Amino acid sequence: MSKRFVTLLLFSLVLLSVVPFAVAQDAPAKPKIGFLPGVVDPFYQVMEIGVNEAVADFGLEVVTQYPQTWGPTVQTPILEAMIARGDLDYLITAPTDKEQMIAPLQAAIDAGIKVITVDTFLGDGNYVDGPVTFPLSYIGSDNVEGGRIAARALADVLGGQGKVYIQNTNVGVSTTEQRGAGFKEGIAEFPGMELVGEDYNLDDANTSVEQTTAKLQAVPDLAGIFGVNVFSATGAGNAVRSSGMEGRVQVIAFDATQDAIQNLRDGVVTLVIAQKPHDMGYLAVAFAMADWRGVTSVPKHVTTGYAVIDAGNVDDPEVAKFIYQVP
Repeated sequence: MSKRFVTLLLFSLVLLSVVPFAVAQDAPAKPKIGFLPGVVDPFYQVMEIGVNEAVADFGLEVVTQYPQTWGPTVQTPILEAMIARGDLDYLITAPTDKEQMIAPLQAAIDAGIKVITVDTFLGDGNYVDGPVTFPLSYIGSDNVEGGRIAARALADVLGGQGKVYIQNTNVGVSTTEQRGAGFKEGIAEFPGMELVGEDYNLDDANTSVEQTTAKLQAVPDLAGIFGVNVFSATGAGNAVRSSGMEGRVQVIAFDATQDAIQNLRDGVVTLVIAQKPHDMGYLAVAFAMADWRGVTSVPKHVTTGYAVIDAGNVDDPEVAKFIYQVP
């Protein structure tokens, strides 16, 4: 964990220990938490582990519902059902669209459920004076910086020369839009680098394989690919492997899934950028509990940092702990 994150976590736990329980005497002893991630994938499954560990530590109850596919049309009915339960006090969620999920989550607020967003955000993510301010907090990575990290790493391994391509997911998703933008900013720092395209696979690894294979055929001298999330990186890596271009086309994978790490070991992926979903889940529950006990200084935005994994450090225990381990 970064020093800043540790400080914030300790801050929340200290506040939990010193705020008098009397502030909630007129309310039920403990809140009930809802957890609504974006989709079923290893990133959110690791986040759920963090949520469950915090729930156990605080003696709470959590209701978890996963959308089977990504998007507001799938996530909204699940959200509405969670609101209709009538027994949730807090909702920890990853909005699947920064604009389309505003009204559905406002309905949760109107029903008396406080909202904490994790990984993705609403509006522009500025919950202090931005266009959307009703969430209690946003906990996630600095995704623009993550994109820059990917671009600079790719430029470094390519010697600052070559054609590169972005495998993205969905238009309107706050985090992946930022990663793509950060990557473009980073690539622009290198005059010898050329961005030759960006495709959106709608969070489908098979679509990512098809798009990447088509790009490899259309641009025979393609030198590098940035896969912005689990599905994009998996598809890009599989396409490079199937095309027999391991080592010739460098892949930067966002999210440290088991597939990404295996591709790293096999030489298909050059670098894996690991987020810290466990920390996001745990801290979200801690913030909910702090708010329940009367804390008024819960941070509106917390970034949880990255671990950058390559062939040289993948077996280092201090780095390997950030690989997404799903039971």
